[in-house]
Amino acid sequence: MSEIFISINSFLETILFFDILFGTVEGVNLPFLVIWLIAGGVYLTFLTKFINLRMMRHSFNIIRGRYNTIDDAGLISSFGALTTALSATVGLGNIAGVALAVAIGGPGATFWMIVAGFLGMSLKFTEVTLSLQYREFLKDGTVMGGAMEYLSKGLAKKGYATFGKILAVVFAFLMIGGAIGGGNTFQVSQALSAISQEVPYFQDNPMVFGIIMATLVGFVIIGGVRRIAHITETLVPLMAIIYISASLWILGNNYDKIDDAFGIIFHEAFSTSAIYGGMLGAIIQGFQRAVFSSEAGIGSSPVAHAPARTKYPVRQGIVALYEPFIDTVVICTMTALVIVITGVYTHDGAYSALIEAKQGAALTSAAYGTVIEWFPIVLSVSITLFAFSTMISWSYYGERAWVYIFGSKFSIVYKLMFISLTVIGTVVSTSILVDFSFMLLLAMALPNILGLFILSGEVKKLLEDYLSKLKSGELDEEAIR
Repeated sequence: MSEIFISINSFLETILFFDILFGTVEGVNLPFLVIWLIAGGVYLTFLTKFINLRMMRHSFNIIRGRYNTIDDAGLISSFGALTTALSATVGLGNIAGVALAVAIGGPGATFWMIVAGFLGMSLKFTEVTLSLQYREFLKDGTVMGGAMEYLSKGLAKKGYATFGKILAVVFAFLMIGGAIGGGNTFQVSQALSAISQEVPYFQDNPMVFGIIMATLVGFVIIGGVRRIAHITETLVPLMAIIYISASLWILGNNYDKIDDAFGIIFHEAFSTSAIYGGMLGAIIQGFQRAVFSSEAGIGSSPVAHAPARTKYPVRQGIVALYEPFIDTVVICTMTALVIVITGVYTHDGAYSALIEAKQGAALTSAAYGTVIEWFPIVLSVSITLFAFSTMISWSYYGERAWVYIFGSKFSIVYKLMFISLTVIGTVVSTSILVDFSFMLLLAMALPNILGLFILSGEVKKLLEDYLSKLKSGELDEEAIR
């Protein structure tokens, strides 16, 4: 079985990380995946006339309920859908991924990470809008949405029914694999590693930790998306407050260094220096880590947004703008500033061993620990909370993909398998499975962005119609007072 995983993993890696420079730039590899994501983000940003800038205020008003109507259909609030999606993305990518991006690509990677987050907002808007446009309310009371629906139904409308169905099924299998490994076993193993540093008992009794996590995750996911949204509405703001507060404390104590840090970031972003691979190396690291952080273009979070109560698909798409903004533009930038200001990213410094071993979480912990001595304790708790929130959201993503392929009556089979793997992930080496699942997760971008390109004209029309109603005052008249 492991040989099959390795073979498929190698095949996907060859495609996703194919160097489009053909080795012409020594020491730098420009993966096809990065260009695919940039192309999708740039195209959709221009197509929507920079919706990632001009609709943020309206998005906030939607989130606070300003435009609720009696015709809204769905299972959870717009805010609940947003926090469910954020719970899957705000996590180890912000803690470990950013540190590695800066250490490998240099401080300039921060700038390109922000750019990737900015472009990712357009990707999120488009895929979430399509998810709501083609969602289906099933007989069991649940909602089926996401790339599976808009790839199959949307492309069928364009006359590519068979091609769309194939893409949808492939995407669903990729999502199931990504959920099992990257959204489960990787998360619980990282949480165990972090919490064991502060609670030595779990070092000798890892299964106990696994059982605790499995019990908590099981309690949430058995209750369906309503319970997941209820938990994330509380958990996500709490996690964000804890982490952002610590970041602001450090930045406040080093306010005199912030200008210099931004100067280094902007300089290195366009540097031709061979250190860290220069400008190209910074771009690659910035975009790659942004993908792991916000999942924009992957097509995962549209599943979380699909059950949102709303009348207009575009409306939830506009809400989704805040997802990459909070995750990448705000939280990742704060983390990067702390990494740069504390100087832990230098390869000839005291933390070079952590960089060589690609221990991103430990590097972030060291950076914050230079100012807040007790921060490693906070980070351990944060990693556990981040892992838990990611697991409950990704369990839902995988479950929807499972139902799409096998039907609602087999949903419980997936849930039990997911919970079982939570325990197994603490006592058995799952490195091969995790590597394999991460490759599947990245591969989701191939069919998803292709679908976004094909269906982008429909999204543009939906957006124009919505903005016309907003401008005429029709949306204000519909709103519940």
